Amino acid sequence: MNAPIGVIDSGVGGLTVVKEMLHYLPNEEIYYIGDTARCPYGPRTPKEVVQFTWQMANKLEEMGIKMLVIACNTATCVALDSLQKHSKIPIIGVINAGAQAAIKATDTHDIAVIATAGTVNSGAYENAIASLYSSSNISSLACPPLVPLVESGEYDSEFAFDLVKKTLQPLKKDQFDTLILGCTHYPIIKDLIQRAVGEDVHIVSSATETAKQALEILKFKGIERSATTAPQHRFFATGSLPIFKDIATNWLPLDEVHAARITL
Repeated sequence: MNAPIGVIDSGVGGLTVVKEMLHYLPNEEIYYIGDTARCPYGPRTPKEVVQFTWQMANKLEEMGIKMLVIACNTATCVALDSLQKHSKIPIIGVINAGAQAAIKATDTHDIAVIATAGTVNSGAYENAIASLYSSSNISSLACPPLVPLVESGEYDSEFAFDLVKKTLQPLKKDQFDTLILGCTHYPIIKDLIQRAVGEDVHIVSSATETAKQALEILKFKGIERSATTAPQHRFFATGSLPIFKDIATNWLPLDEVHAARITL
């Protein structure tokens, strides 16, 4: 089936999932919407996040996608169930994938989660991890400054590291061998996070597991792309294009990023 796969996020964070999808699903076309004009989603009410997520999903369904990946932890928490119930195409989120990655990585089952306030308050990771291993010890920390840091594109500096280190300081009191990047923006600053928590901590994100899950669903449903022509990926942002395109160009292994402004 030669229709594209849709990917949605509150901003640029979902590009971390796209990067893994380009690796695991190299023949598939990807249509991406980043709601950069209304990012971050973490401090917003669940009602707002559901509304925004549905707007992006509907726009991509109008473009004829065959599958939707919600590459935003906050949106996955509050909107995944309702979208799955009302959509005719497969829809997956990133929470369970992140939990699975952590269980694979941990030795002690002492796991920390950093995420937006919305994701932390939902308890979604605690529930997902507990469903896989009920004896896990989980510490969660909301990190409001990190999404704006990534969205600004100004994360390659000592100032950025100082901000990350200060934000993660409350985790110093906790013991953990694995840290879940519970927001898809965070892998873009993974090196800074690793410096802040130490080299002995396993850092995992949901991106790789999500891409693998998407591949499994495509195969199971028999809807893999059969065309032999090169995929034509399309990227859309609701806010400023220059910063979005710069981050996408730096992050993704593509010769050219075709990005356009979109209104929802």
